[in-house]
Amino acid sequence: MSMSDPIGDLLTRIRNGLMRGKSKISAPNSKLRQRVLDVLQAEGYIRGYSQVDFGDGKSDLEIELKYHEGTPVIREITRISKPGRRVYSSVRNIPFVANGLGIAILSTPKGVMADHEAREQNVGGEVLCQVF
Repeated sequence: MSMSDPIGDLLTRIRNGLMRGKSKISAPNSKLRQRVLDVLQAEGYIRGYSQVDFGDGKSDLEIELKYHEGTPVIREITRISKPGRRVYSSVRNIPFVANGLGIAILSTPKGVMADHEAREQNVGGEVLCQVF
């Protein structure tokens, strides 16, 4: 089955897992999804993830969600740039999420990174999603 928006699918799986109180969820594997999960892990929004290989060359990502005193650490996770409407931002126009309490994840020429890291490296790119 082909999927038109793999990042949107990943974010929806995370959102649904948090609403159900799951400790782990799984999603199909891709390099872009791994880079987004790397940013979420580095910023402390998820515990971590691991790659589960199947014999036929396919693999899944098993994502460990993070909770603080029973409430999810991720309050809201939204997709910004969609396949029908891409949203790009220069380094001067990178959005501040919740006055700096959240992060925007960007796909830049230097890789997938959080908004504050993109400002430090003076690079803009496609705004994939916002998390807070």
